Amino acid sequence: MSDLYLECNYGISGDMAVAALLDAGADRTALEKALASIPVKGFKTEIKRVEKNGVFCLDFNVILDSEHENHDHDMNYLFGHESAEHNHGHGEHFHGHTHHHSEAEEHSHAAQHEIHHGEQVHYEQVHNHEHRNLHDVLEIIDKTEMTENARKLAHKIFEIIAQAESKAHSKPVEEVHFHEVGAVDSVVDVIALAVCFYSLHVEKVFVPFLCEGTGTVRCQHGILPVPVPAVANIMQEYYVPLKITGERGEFVTPTGAAFVAAVATEFSLPKNFVLKKIGMGAGKRDYGVPNIVRAMLVETEEKNNPENQLTSAFHDKIIKLETNIDDSTGEALGFVMDELFASGALDVHYLPCFMKKNRPAWLLVVLCRLEDAAKMEKIIFMHTTTIGIRMSQMERTCLARSECSVEVFGEKAEVKVVDVYGEKRFYPEYERVSRIAQKTKKPFGEVYNKIVNECACTK
Repeated sequence: MSDLYLECNYGISGDMAVAALLDAGADRTALEKALASIPVKGFKTEIKRVEKNGVFCLDFNVILDSEHENHDHDMNYLFGHESAEHNHGHGEHFHGHTHHHSEAEEHSHAAQHEIHHGEQVHYEQVHNHEHRNLHDVLEIIDKTEMTENARKLAHKIFEIIAQAESKAHSKPVEEVHFHEVGAVDSVVDVIALAVCFYSLHVEKVFVPFLCEGTGTVRCQHGILPVPVPAVANIMQEYYVPLKITGERGEFVTPTGAAFVAAVATEFSLPKNFVLKKIGMGAGKRDYGVPNIVRAMLVETEEKNNPENQLTSAFHDKIIKLETNIDDSTGEALGFVMDELFASGALDVHYLPCFMKKNRPAWLLVVLCRLEDAAKMEKIIFMHTTTIGIRMSQMERTCLARSECSVEVFGEKAEVKVVDVYGEKRFYPEYERVSRIAQKTKKPFGEVYNKIVNECACTK
C-alpha cells in the first residue's frame, strides 16, 4: 500500500485535487458511476489534458447549465476592485445568501463558451433547490452510489466547511443555508474527491503546507481578505500549516482546505521516499506561476523494509490537553473524567506530580480528536479550578482491530484481534472475562488464558 503526498505549492481547490487524484490512478469508472447517481440536475463533467506553463496536466471540469452558473471565473467581479496588475490570483467564489467562498477557479461556464476537446459526460437527474443547508447536502450524498468510506469522507468535508462557515457568521450550523456549498458544482467536486481518494487505497497522506496568496477578493456581500474567513477557520481548527506567498489572489479554497483537513495524516515529509506515480491537476486560469496541484503516490524507505512493516495499522492526528491541578477535590476530578469520556475523549488519566512550592497535585491528560478539542477545554475549565490548559497536536499509529467470539466454560466471550508484524494477538473483553469468572467461580487469569488459547486454536 502506497502513501499520498499532496504538493500544494500553489494552493488547492476541489477540482484541482480531483484531477490530480485521477491522474495518479484513481478509478475513473467508480467516479463516473458515482456522478451518474447524484440526484441533482444541471451539470455535465469533462476530463481532458491541458497545458499549464508548458506542463501537461489533467483537468476535471464541472460544466453548469445557464440556470446554475456562477461568478467563479469573472476576474473583473472577483478582483476588479484591485489594480489591473494584481488580477492574477486564484479567486474563485460562489455568491449566495451567505458569505461562503468555495471552489474559486474550479469551474467554467458552459453558457459562455463551447468546449470542443476532452471527454464530456452529461447528467440529468431530479432537480433540487439551490439554497441547501447541510442536511440537504448530506441527503444528496447519502443517495449517491459510492463506498461507505467515501460517503463518510464526503460527509466530513462538508461538515468541516459548514463548521467553518458557522464560525465565520456566528450562526449555528443548522441555521446556515449554503447557496454556495449547496451549489451543484461544489457537491459534485466533494463527491468526486471522496470517491477518487478511497479508490487509491493509500495509507498515509503527507501535506507539508498549503500556499496561500495575499490581497482581497470580492463576494456578493463585500470585499474580504485572503485567506477568506472559512479557509482561515479551517486552517486554525485543524492545525494545517499555511505559507503565505508573494502572489496576489486566493490560492486555497474552502473545499480544498477541508479536503486536506479531512485526509492529511502527516504535515511533514519522510526523510526518504520513492515516487511510484505522479498526478498533476490543473486549475482553470493561466498565471505567471504553475496553477497545479501534484498528487504523488510514494513509498517510504521504512515500507520497503519488510521487517519494519505493520501489516495492519492506521495513522491519524489527535490533540493532547494537559493541565496541573492542585486545588480541586477528588470528587470533582472523578466527575470531570466521566464528563470527558461521555463527550468523546479518547483517553483521560491523572498523574501525580509536584508543582511549584512543592505542592502535591494532579496532572490531567486528555487525548481527543482535533474537532473535539474545544469541547474538552470547556469541560475542564467549567468543572475544575485550573486557569490554563496546554495543547499539542500528536500523531499516532494504531493497530487495526477486528473482533471474534469463542465459547469457554459454556459461556460466550468477545475478543479483540490485532495483527502485529504478522503475529495475531488476542485481547478478551474485561467485562466478559469478569462475568464468566464470577459465574463459574474460576480464577480470572484462568478464564482469560482459556479464552486466548481458544482463539489461537480457532485462528
